[in-house]
Amino acid sequence: MDVTEVIETLEEIQEDSTVPKNVRNKLGHMILELKSKEDLSLKVNKSLSELDDICEEINLPTFIRTQLWGVTSMLEKLT
Repeated sequence: MDVTEVIETLEEIQEDSTVPKNVRNKLGHMILELKSKEDLSLKVNKSLSELDDICEEINLPTFIRTQLWGVTSMLEKLT
């Protein structure tokens, strides 16, 4: 498990047309953060915090929320 897999999964979710635009924007920002040169644990913690906020989104389809929880699990394994 590495950060590349997490990025690929986030990109797949971001491309889903059922994902609200504001969530797609947040996912795009998160992907850029994960690709940055920052310390891995810092990137993971920022992303976990952002995912927490995104999962609270009312307009988020349930199956997308479930996929994001899977990403959360993937990120937690990186730390």
